[in-house]
Amino acid sequence: VAQMGGIDILVNSAGITGPTVPVDGFPVDGWLSTIAVNLNGTFLCCRAVLRGMAERDYGRIVTVSSHAGKESQSKIASYCASKAGVIALTKSLGREYATTGVRVNCFSPGAVDTPMTQNLPEVVRTMLASMSPQKRMGKADECAAMIGFMASSECSFSSGAVFDMSGGAASY
Repeated sequence: VAQMGGIDILVNSAGITGPTVPVDGFPVDGWLSTIAVNLNGTFLCCRAVLRGMAERDYGRIVTVSSHAGKESQSKIASYCASKAGVIALTKSLGREYATTGVRVNCFSPGAVDTPMTQNLPEVVRTMLASMSPQKRMGKADECAAMIGFMASSECSFSSGAVFDMSGGAASY
């Protein structure tokens, strides 16, 4: 901040999936670590920049959730809960800062064709693509374009919104 004069844009995109087991056998440390990275990490990053953005009356925060935060899935409870929490945090911050020049919005992608998903077994990749009404996974450049808009000054009348990119799979 001292060198650059402030932070105008924050994209919270770090995240982990956590364990993939039923809740009755879910390891507590797996729950806590997933919540710590996905939800607490987003909170801490937002908290670190919000005051400066509000003082300068400008800022864009994009939080990255997941389709799983809107439409939960079995055996990934910590991931789903943490990403639903990111959505709720974003909505709260969007309202809290609505009278300032700070806009806080959430990006909620479905499955995206990335190096992480390219390493999955083909049967899993096929299943992920089939979950989208478009019958394919999203592309990284599609995500980048939406996040780029959300982080721009053109995104001026949306705050606390969730921008879906799931190929039509989200029902709300």
